This record gives sequence, C-alpha cells and structure tokens, in this order.
Amino acid sequence: MTDARGLLREAVDALTAAGVPDPRVDAELLLGHALDASRGRVQSLEITGADIDHAVAERMRALVARRATREPLQHITGRAPFRSLELAVGPGVFVPRPETEQVAQFAIDALRAVASEAPIAVDLGTGSGAIALALATEVPHARVYAVEKSPDAHRWATRNFEETGVTNATLVLGDLADALHELDGTVSLVASNPPYIPREAVPRDPEVRLYDPQLALYGGEDGLDVVRALSATAARLLHPGGTLVLEHGELQGAAIRELLRADGWNAVATHRDFTTRDRATVALR
Repeated sequence: MTDARGLLREAVDALTAAGVPDPRVDAELLLGHALDASRGRVQSLEITGADIDHAVAERMRALVARRATREPLQHITGRAPFRSLELAVGPGVFVPRPETEQVAQFAIDALRAVASEAPIAVDLGTGSGAIALALATEVPHARVYAVEKSPDAHRWATRNFEETGVTNATLVLGDLADALHELDGTVSLVASNPPYIPREAVPRDPEVRLYDPQLALYGGEDGLDVVRALSATAARLLHPGGTLVLEHGELQGAAIRELLRADGWNAVATHRDFTTRDRATVALR
C-alpha cells in the first residue's frame, strides 16, 4: 500500500521537474481521476494519510508519466471544466481555457439584455461547443446555433451537445464564412473564439504547440484572417443593434478595433480579462 500523501508528493516532484505550470493542482486532479473521486476527496485523503490501493497507485503513476511529457491534463482525463459545464475533449479539438469563460460572460450578458422572448445567438467556430453550450444553458430562452468547420472538433461538440442535453441549441458542420444564410438579419448575438495566432508566432507551451489542432490556433500572417471573415459573416447575420463578441490575443485589440470600424461596426470596445490583458472586443451592428 502507498499513502495518499506520499503518492501526491511523488507526483508533484515529477511534474515540477517536467516544468508543468501547476504541479500540485494537476497531481490532485490526476489522483482524483485514478480514484474516480473529487479533488476535495483527494485533499481529504492526503490530510488523513489514507492508504491507496497498489493498482490505483500504479495507475496514478502512469497518468503522471503522461502529464510529464506535457500531454494536456484534459486529454488525459478526457474532461475540461467550462463555467458550469464539464466538456468532453481530446485530440482534434481545442481545449477551452479559463479566459474564454469571461468572454462567454460578455456574450451571456449581451444576450440576456435582448428584449425578445427568443433571441437568436450564433457561436462561429465552436470547437468543443463551449461558448454555445454556455449560452444555451445560461440563457435558456434563447435559440443558439453553433458552427464548426473541423470534422474532428465537430465530433467532440456533438458529444458535448448530447451529454448536456440542450434542446435550444443546434450544431452545424460548415465554414463560418458561408454559414447560416437562413438566419441573415435575424441574429441578436454573434460570439467567437477564432484562431488568432500569427503564423510565425509559435506558442511556447508544449500543451498548445504539440496538441491543440493548428486549425484552431493560427489565423494567417497577422493572425486576423479568420477575424476578417468572421466580421463579414457576423455583419450579415446580425440585425441592426445586434452584438458581436470576439476573443483575441492580448496585443491585437487595436488592430481588431481598426478592422471592425473599417467594416462599419459601431461602439467598438476592447475589454480586459482578469489578468488585465486585452482579451475580447465587443461591437454593435
């Protein structure tokens, strides 16, 4: 038998040596995955020095070895928390990040403010379905449409739509540049976390560089190719006064404001995330 305290200490040491950013958090979550238990339960086991079954300990060590190669924690557990949701993720789909939860809040607030019994929202480039499902579950009187181009990501989104059980959201496989013409001029909100990394700006983190799909990361030479297409599609979909909420990199706010104003958008404003970095730009049709 191995006690929880020693097993966690061993895991933290291994993950620290591998350069994993939050080794203590990851160790607790991996042991929780091995035990099929909550993180709180793991912390309780550590405090009491509880014994861990040999088979569970060996499974934990195997999980830690995978994480030490910088395989994303979410790929190992198969789950990614996002606001009130827990999404299925894995190879082929972008893992939703905490900063996108705040972007989703901007979209949720805008959608809740619409004076309609059934406002329409669209998530362009939905990936795992994170923003679309947050909108559908937190604004249940809205009708939400989600568009995804990648067949691999679409499969993950399909699974998440099914697991969430939403009845007010529709998932579409297609290119955001030519999507949902039947909704032209009727949409109240368009939200998106598009690929916005410039082609030559390779991400430092191995979890991103080696495992996130390139289609979800890179947006052309300046990172804004997809944003340009998205601006045109959103302008087509939204009714006058409708809202666009767009996630982007921390150094792209000024360029995106200029781009949107040139496309005729109004009240263009960039908002910071909780780390005080520019993270989202909001505009009105």
